[in-house]
Amino acid sequence: MLNDADKEELRTIIDTSLDNAERHWRDGGYRLKAIREAALNANDQSTSFEEQPSQIPGHEFVRENETVIDEFVAFVADMRDSTEHLMCAISQKHAEVSGLQRVYYETSALLPALAYVVNKQQGSVTEYLGDGVLALFRVDPDNQIASIYAAHEAAKNAIGVARDLVNDVLKSRYRLPNIDLGVGFAVSKAMVTLVGLSPEKQPKAFGECVFRATKLSGGRNVVICDDKIKVRWPTSKNGRVSFKLRSFNGTNGYIVGSSSPRL
Repeated sequence: MLNDADKEELRTIIDTSLDNAERHWRDGGYRLKAIREAALNANDQSTSFEEQPSQIPGHEFVRENETVIDEFVAFVADMRDSTEHLMCAISQKHAEVSGLQRVYYETSALLPALAYVVNKQQGSVTEYLGDGVLALFRVDPDNQIASIYAAHEAAKNAIGVARDLVNDVLKSRYRLPNIDLGVGFAVSKAMVTLVGLSPEKQPKAFGECVFRATKLSGGRNVVICDDKIKVRWPTSKNGRVSFKLRSFNGTNGYIVGSSSPRL
């Protein structure tokens, strides 16, 4: 049971939350009602439909009565060997934490770091996968290569500076060994829709790019793309980007860059 102090604290939280809600409504949220009513009138809907806010780039809201097809670069980055980290204890002589606590600290450091490098390239993390992220970069029809470059830059930063910083901090605070990452990215059309049960349906981009990127995230500290990315990549006589064909989880992909993978 809550005591009087607890109740006062809860009241403060409620008041503060409502203050923020009122401010957002005054600053423009009120327009959502008009937008929704206009959509209902335009479609002559006799029944209600669900609408959810979305992190999918280019699609601030997703509505169940609309079929939306768009093109994305899907980006999947996750930590290698997280199950082993969970199940295999480390002696206190070699690390401050072990098991579940170790994985919790590793992912707590890694996931926001991955989101940061994605956001820096105008991508958006749409799902957190436990030990990694799924992010999307919307393909601009007038500049298709820009999203591919952006995803590639985010991928390089993920296995580069972000991983290095995460490892430095984990070592400094807990004497933990380095973590490794797998990064895959792929491009395709996708259907933007709502999935799940009402009233908690979630926005989702359903397309081949998501499945291929997931399969291709099985390398170790290398960036791997699908064949459609490779085909779209501009070629030049003295190109600095190389593509090495390999198979990952039964799916062919290309290691982007000149580093050799550790599989």
